[in-house]
Amino acid sequence: MCIEPDSSRSRKARPLMKIGIIGAGNIGGNLTRRLSALGHDVSVANSRGPQTLADLAEETGATPVTVEEAARGAEVVVVTIPLKAIPSLPSGILDGAADGVAVIDTNNYYPQQRDGRIAEIEDEGLTESRWTERHLGHPVIKAFNGTYAQDILDRPLAAGDPGRVALPVAGDDEAAKAKVRALIDELGFDTVDAGGIDDSWRQQPDTPVYGLRAGAEAVAKALADASPERPAAFRG
Repeated sequence: MCIEPDSSRSRKARPLMKIGIIGAGNIGGNLTRRLSALGHDVSVANSRGPQTLADLAEETGATPVTVEEAARGAEVVVVTIPLKAIPSLPSGILDGAADGVAVIDTNNYYPQQRDGRIAEIEDEGLTESRWTERHLGHPVIKAFNGTYAQDILDRPLAAGDPGRVALPVAGDDEAAKAKVRALIDELGFDTVDAGGIDDSWRQQPDTPVYGLRAGAEAVAKALADASPERPAAFRG
């Protein structure tokens, strides 16, 4: 497996993108705020309908849409809804996305607290993001799953700042992973390549990197120190 810090220390100008966000909770809402502020064309959806997102839209300038419309034309789609809700997403939800769309999965499996027991994860040993990927029918990039939502607003720093926080990023599609890592850099965070989706157990809940606020070297070490055994608190 590959665990590599992003060694880039200079932010290059990057094109603005059309970004769809499915889920307007703490992570989805704050990504909507930051990505809109950076000038990206952001559409945001939730399960209750665009009329419930009027305040967020007014605050950010993002476009409230239905879940079915969120990915339309998008170069990046963020899926940030409870894991148990993934199977209820409309079939073909990514069909209208741009070619080469990068799909970010921010989710975690909380069987005791929220999601109930998912046999494929616990009995077959699928990583949480591999399970999500199968339901979406599209490769995903796992990122932001161990990030405190408020940090998205409060902790961005310029590239090269010694206090800059690094986030682990896992995925099999190298082009999509590069796009996501560049976007996270633009948001003000370093990244560490955490390997493929089958390696993404290293950043699941209760691993050393989960919730870690540290630089790239410490994040890489935490990923390497992770155990594949699922903790009892995160088994159904």
